[in-house]
Amino acid sequence: MTNVDVRAFGKVAVLMGGKSGEREISLKSGRAVYQALVENDIDAHMIDADASIFETLRAQRFDRAFIVLHGCGGEDGTLQGGLEVIEMPYTGSGVMACSICMDKLMTKRVWKAEGIKSPDFVEISDDTTFEDVNAALNIPFVIKPSLEGSSLGIHKVESAEQFQSAVADAAQFNGALMAEKWIAGSEYTVAILHDAALPVIRLETPRTFYDYEAKYESESTQYIIPSGLEHAVETELQQQALHAFNATGAYGWGRVDVMMDKNGTSWFLEVNTVPGMTDHSLVPMAASATGIDFNQLVIEILSTSKVRR
Repeated sequence: MTNVDVRAFGKVAVLMGGKSGEREISLKSGRAVYQALVENDIDAHMIDADASIFETLRAQRFDRAFIVLHGCGGEDGTLQGGLEVIEMPYTGSGVMACSICMDKLMTKRVWKAEGIKSPDFVEISDDTTFEDVNAALNIPFVIKPSLEGSSLGIHKVESAEQFQSAVADAAQFNGALMAEKWIAGSEYTVAILHDAALPVIRLETPRTFYDYEAKYESESTQYIIPSGLEHAVETELQQQALHAFNATGAYGWGRVDVMMDKNGTSWFLEVNTVPGMTDHSLVPMAASATGIDFNQLVIEILSTSKVRR
């Protein structure tokens, strides 16, 4: 645990809400973080981020920002860049890392250069056909918008008909479209706090994959911790996840999502630089397994806040 005088944090703005498709989840995360900060005797204030956010932060003389905005506008580097302009300390990753991690295509390119395994992919343009993607990846594969989180706009494709409807739906979301090879196996997530990987969580859902409904609405999703992996396998997965996190330049805290196929090979999917922060979210769950309760976790994350130049 970080040994810090909470008075040194000063006046803290909990930045939440925004305009992305993850707005409601962000508001829920923000309320939970705010409550934890108040219970830690920190002068915290909830701010629903809008176009005047930087003027608000200056006018109300905030000392630092706890970022809980998910998705575009909060997790893609734009908010972080504005905070750097006004020289305000903020939690988590900087502009470059947030921009890379928000863009699934760019994350894959960075990982490929680093030798980190990630499923094969095809970038989809207006003239890309089902036959083109199938020739490269073979069905089944997944269609994803490259600039969304919370599994928004993601579809598993097993036929030409499904391809057309999946592309049409995904195109409503942010970013270029991509097709990614489907990995059959178990899904895991690894939370990162400071320079350490927390215990691995195995995700199980009766749905096709861990989609938006499985994450936020379904009562049937199971979060298994301890993960059930052998100690040596879990340790190796944690080390690989930390490598994948660091390769993007991510900092402070976050979450790395990964599939493990039937041969035990790990295939990395994405890095979340501002994961969910309700008391039922994955990072708090992993932290709790190490004896860090939600209020302590919030202080640990706040301690990552610093001025970036």
